[in-house]
Amino acid sequence: MHEKYHPHTPMHKIGAVSNLSGVPSPTLRIWEVRYNTFQPMKTEGKHRLYSDDDVLKATLLKRLTEQGHAISNLANLSSHALNDLLMQQQSSNQFQVQRQTEDRTISMAIVGLALAGRIESKKFTLSFNNHEIKVNHIFNDLPDALASSFENPSQILLIKTNSLHAGLEIDIHKIAKNCQALQVIVLYNYGQQNIIDSMKRSGMIVRREPISDSDLADLINSVLLVGAQGKSSGLVVGTLIPQRKYSDATLSRVAGISSNVLCECPRHVAEIISQLASFEQYSYECLNKSTQDAHLHAYLCSVSGSARALFENALEMVAKHEGIELTDAAQE
Repeated sequence: MHEKYHPHTPMHKIGAVSNLSGVPSPTLRIWEVRYNTFQPMKTEGKHRLYSDDDVLKATLLKRLTEQGHAISNLANLSSHALNDLLMQQQSSNQFQVQRQTEDRTISMAIVGLALAGRIESKKFTLSFNNHEIKVNHIFNDLPDALASSFENPSQILLIKTNSLHAGLEIDIHKIAKNCQALQVIVLYNYGQQNIIDSMKRSGMIVRREPISDSDLADLINSVLLVGAQGKSSGLVVGTLIPQRKYSDATLSRVAGISSNVLCECPRHVAEIISQLASFEQYSYECLNKSTQDAHLHAYLCSVSGSARALFENALEMVAKHEGIELTDAAQE
């Protein structure tokens, strides 16, 4: 039974409650009748009158139902309990946003003060493919980087050197290992072609100076995953494209193994990986040669690399199901 209206109590008609809370009047009536959410007072003319607490409760219910909560689970909670639930929801949302931001952050180590100055200047954006680049190490030169203990790992190692020779290639590999770099980008002025080819075969991106800021941004973009990849993607490296897991020899061997799977998944998946890896390398080469189409080729590198990494994970699932041993390319 509804309480009797008291003329000195601040009350609100249903239209005012609707305007203040954002909940349509018909919805307020349904919540009252179906869930007993409100118990408004009635005037002698049978008009509903709601209290200030009812207005607050309707406002909280609207916000919580918009975030996915069922009205049936909320209807009989007090405004105080609803507010506590909303605060918990907001804290959870803020945590998720923080985690997503952290997941999109790429750490970078830079060798070369001038190069670091370019990266950190206001003219050079530190946002790529919805990822944030965080520079956590800056070194004057390669010997300086070699002597570092790298307290924090860096996913991208960006190096500027005047010349490239066999000794420097060894040093760069050591630095990449020490900082746990997943991708290495090397800018040089002069270099021996056999060394450059060797570094490219090992998965490094090698580009001759001079290179503009926009071209450098394209190089960095080329190693970032396209779009936001959730944990379901299986890419444990987060937002950075991992280097190839399996060599052409391994893929060829897998493709030639007789399979118990009627659709011949091992062969098909291995062939797809090989094709994607070839196109990925082709796009890298175009990226190094063509400055006019650098942005396009950077995107193609990123797309093909992302797809290749996903199919490598798929190959591992197929191989486990079929009992096929996959040999890491680095061990062949």
